[in-house]
Amino acid sequence: MTVWLLEGTGDNDLQLERLRRNLRRAKEQELTPCQQQVLELRYERNMSVTQIAHHLGVNVSTVSRTLRRAQERLQRYLQYTL
Repeated sequence: MTVWLLEGTGDNDLQLERLRRNLRRAKEQELTPCQQQVLELRYERNMSVTQIAHHLGVNVSTVSRTLRRAQERLQRYLQYTL
């Protein structure tokens, strides 16, 4: 089992690199600046939705909707590039 896992990691590395590259491209091309900012605060700075709402001065529901729409856009874009 260990040998199989070690042999299979090279294949995953290529797929992960391709996914990362496509994700960067998708964020730049498909998302609005607001969506980019909210995604960065949520996933790169590990802020909660409530913290993001307070930071930006908007409602929690606005942040939730923005996150959901951004994730949907990224998913649609990435499903065709993988």
